[in-house]
Amino acid sequence: MNTAINISSGPHVRDRWTTPYIMGIVFMSLMPATIVGVVVHGLHAFLIIVASIVAAVGTEFLFDTLCHKGKSYKDGSAAVTGLLLALSLSPDTPLYGPIIGSVFAILVVKCCFGGLGKNFLNPALAGRCFLLISFSNSMTVFKVDMVSSPTPMAELLAGRAVNVTSMFLGTSNAVIGSSIAALLLGGLILWAFDIIHGEICFSVLGGFTLFIALFGGQGFDPVFLAANICGGGVVMGAFFMATDYVTSPVSKLGQLIYGLIIGVLGGLFRVFGSSADSFSYSILMGNLFTPLIDMYILPKPFAYRKKAIAIQRGETARKPLSQRIPKSIIVIALITLLAGFALGGVYKMTEDTIKEQKERAAWQSYQAVVPTAESFRAVQAPDIYGQIYGSGFGRVMINEAVIGMDANGKTVGYAISATSSEGYDGNITVSVGISTDGSVNRISFTELHETPGKGMLAADASFVDQFSNRSVKSFKLLTGSAQETANGIECISGATVTSKAIVNAVNAALDFFQNAKGVQ
Repeated sequence: MNTAINISSGPHVRDRWTTPYIMGIVFMSLMPATIVGVVVHGLHAFLIIVASIVAAVGTEFLFDTLCHKGKSYKDGSAAVTGLLLALSLSPDTPLYGPIIGSVFAILVVKCCFGGLGKNFLNPALAGRCFLLISFSNSMTVFKVDMVSSPTPMAELLAGRAVNVTSMFLGTSNAVIGSSIAALLLGGLILWAFDIIHGEICFSVLGGFTLFIALFGGQGFDPVFLAANICGGGVVMGAFFMATDYVTSPVSKLGQLIYGLIIGVLGGLFRVFGSSADSFSYSILMGNLFTPLIDMYILPKPFAYRKKAIAIQRGETARKPLSQRIPKSIIVIALITLLAGFALGGVYKMTEDTIKEQKERAAWQSYQAVVPTAESFRAVQAPDIYGQIYGSGFGRVMINEAVIGMDANGKTVGYAISATSSEGYDGNITVSVGISTDGSVNRISFTELHETPGKGMLAADASFVDQFSNRSVKSFKLLTGSAQETANGIECISGATVTSKAIVNAVNAALDFFQNAKGVQ
């Protein structure tokens, strides 16, 4: 009889919950969303998924081979990363996108930090954000019938109605893995198998929903809240990204705080940010809070007695707070505080100069659109300025309206400044010159930061001159095969979002001119 005792280090309790087992369940739980995405979006979506998974596994295989790191590519984590990245991309993404994103996620975010268990960010999310930053043009193209079209979230943020049922089923114009029904099915399977922690996913959803209800502008409207939850990667992030073991806290209280941080940040970016697709960044920021949460929120050991351990250590009193906080945190806080004061001081010193420059730029734009004016008189409309104007122009604000006068004080035209927050890369502010008979003289930009070679073509004469000397009630953007009309504006090729934002801003200015008292 063999009575040898096997001596080994802990843990001594073992079961089937190995890394390949867990990754296999996660991979299978993503299959419903994958199948729906391929069925809805077609062959190219399938090729994106295959390319992403192959690139992720291949990168880890090459790294393991070249660096003699064993065979970690077999544990399935790289395949899950590749699949998650692919499901978070547009179905019209070029194939080089998922390949580059997977290589970055595995090689830079995972392998270069020591492999699985050592990365401080979720690799799939980091790869997606890398693609959004580096290849924003090709990564955010969504087409319907071969014409660029905004996603449901872009429509929702623009104040327009969306089809919540389509978003829930995954048949809307969104990323490949956008089926909320399929994602919920997979997420609930993971929760039932105890693969993920309910403290994280439900606190993410709860924090996000509460923030949107309080600050979203429509209160606890169930349709509005459902549309926000169903779009922008909230459900995928809550169940499949935020719950990553490596980048989430250990304790249950820590997981609740971590989830609330992500949910609140997601709501903050959604309501006050300029991009509809920002939930990925809130999860990455939550990942950065994980080490700090784990440092201060520790699970209580079994049979732990605080007072007895303190006496055993010879501690008679609790250490002062200044001794318990790591010096690095104190130093960072002081640097941040000093930097804040410095930036605040610089802004205060330059505030008047900046204001004068903005006023001068606005004045020059007014002069450009009403060239016969010698002076301008502001039109008072405090209840309208700075607010979303109307209901059919998206997120457009009227900034100011002025009356242009000649040397004798006679009205020769009007200039109206309008800002659309729906530009591809931020706000677009345009001054619209209107003659006394109501026709548009021309337009001039005071704020335009669109993509070079595409959206910035809006400043070219070929686009701007389309608005000049035209008497219409409103303009219509012509996209795709749309026929020329009396009020048509030809869309900039490859810059539909920019073109639409400009046309909406001009139409809002025209509507203000036609309806506001004191202008005509």
